[in-house]
Amino acid sequence: MLQTRRHELRLRHNNNLKMNKIDVLLGLQWGDEGKGKVVDALTQRYQVVARFQGGANAGHSLEFNGIKHVLHLIPSGIFHPSTTNIIGNGVVVDPIVLIQEVEALEQMGINASQTLHISKKAHLILPSHRALDAASEAAKGKDKIGSTLKGIGPTYMDKTGRNGLRVGDILRPDFDQLYQQLKARHQAQLEQYGASTTIDTADEAQWMAAIARMRKLTLIDSEYAMQQHLADGQRVLAEGAQGSLLDIDFGSYPFVTSSNTVCAGACTGLGVAPNRIGEVYGIFKAYCTRVGAGPFPTELFDSTGEQLRTIGAEFGATTGRPRRCGWLDMVALRYAIMVNGVTQLIMTKADVLDTFATIRVATAYRVDGQLTDQLPYSTDAHIEPVYREFEGWQASIANARSEAELPKQLMDYVRFIEEQTGVPVRIISVGPDRNATIVRGE
Repeated sequence: MLQTRRHELRLRHNNNLKMNKIDVLLGLQWGDEGKGKVVDALTQRYQVVARFQGGANAGHSLEFNGIKHVLHLIPSGIFHPSTTNIIGNGVVVDPIVLIQEVEALEQMGINASQTLHISKKAHLILPSHRALDAASEAAKGKDKIGSTLKGIGPTYMDKTGRNGLRVGDILRPDFDQLYQQLKARHQAQLEQYGASTTIDTADEAQWMAAIARMRKLTLIDSEYAMQQHLADGQRVLAEGAQGSLLDIDFGSYPFVTSSNTVCAGACTGLGVAPNRIGEVYGIFKAYCTRVGAGPFPTELFDSTGEQLRTIGAEFGATTGRPRRCGWLDMVALRYAIMVNGVTQLIMTKADVLDTFATIRVATAYRVDGQLTDQLPYSTDAHIEPVYREFEGWQASIANARSEAELPKQLMDYVRFIEEQTGVPVRIISVGPDRNATIVRGE
């Protein structure tokens, strides 16, 4: 009997070695790098797309057939009817936002309920979480971190404090009791902020209605589902939200999000082992943007920064807030590549730089007078970027569909990035539409 069991374990181990690996796609800056469009473009290669962290604070924009679509919770593979879309255990789910997205997709003729699977271990955002988020941010005064006020932070705090409600709990007969207990806890916390102790009853009613609709969706044990998809030979793409420089551990703390946005978050946010990670696609803009407070060494406060914002339509997909704009920061980009183990780079919004005669890139910092190529620990440090200048191409690349059609100045810029990072730039996006994507080496 023991020998038979050992033989079964050896066979299972050998089969695991043969399984497909999960590829990861994530942002390398402060978010808004264009992940939604790239996932949509790559989805045809994958049978499964899975979100592994964050919540409705994400805004993944996709544009095709002249129509712009913004997803906040549902993975960007939802527009491909043969793709399975998984919301993993590392995501925090606002039921109202989720059902609104499902219904909006249904109005477009997309049966999201059929291809969307939600982890039972994902945590729920309550109306009281949003109230706590607003109260906490208001209490910070001038030290606000720029929260989207979606209830993300308080939900992750309840998760780590072992007080949270999970998606699987909505199937329990005592769910209403569990909800009231957590709501009462939140009301006590709101009193400490001096905020109103009542939760909007209309908001709460809408939330409960969304919960009822969620019970009709496909709720799964996502760690087992991920294992099965890989064992069945299916290709899986993990879709990150926000950006690496907003990671709770490795970002510009405390001006960060509440989850692990780096590649390691895909393991904990989906229940896959580190040795199951394959390609790591790192997305970056040809320049930099940031929403909310926090350090931004290459930020531009002049007409050039305003030009980047205007041409690039740099306004948050979730909040509508104008984004801070600046030149590409190679110090930060190299750092993000390092902590993620990036194997392929994807550059977006190259077309935004079409009209610039000169393009600048920060290659190092002077921190308190000392030259360095590393990100400083302190976000309060005085950082002076050291720039290198490049000749702009001053021509439209919007209609280019192959590398041969791209100007020499742009390719010089791309090759410099490859030399600085040691990672190939495999994809160059030259416009918002899914067809405005150039894949190099194909």
